[in-house]
Amino acid sequence: MNQETKPWVLVSSIQKETKPVDLEMITSQISTLVDEWQSHGKIMWSGAFDNQVSSMAVFEATEQEAKEFFKKYEKICSGILTYEMYQWDAMPILSILSN
Repeated sequence: MNQETKPWVLVSSIQKETKPVDLEMITSQISTLVDEWQSHGKIMWSGAFDNQVSSMAVFEATEQEAKEFFKKYEKICSGILTYEMYQWDAMPILSILSN
């Protein structure tokens, strides 16, 4: 398997039937997942869009690392958020900034 680090984008949206209590339930779990990621010296940029229902996270990882992160994210957010992850053909800006 290719161990090259590539940029990835995770885009999420709140499902229409999601209640505020559902979001409260997953917020700390998502924070813990991101903290775990960053505790390994990896950078992740994330934030909400101004539509109040969608957000995006950008990170660099090998394909295996990205799949593992997505699997954990999916376990937390399934049924509450709609989410997709894409490999992004962009300049590896996070690697440059982390040096």
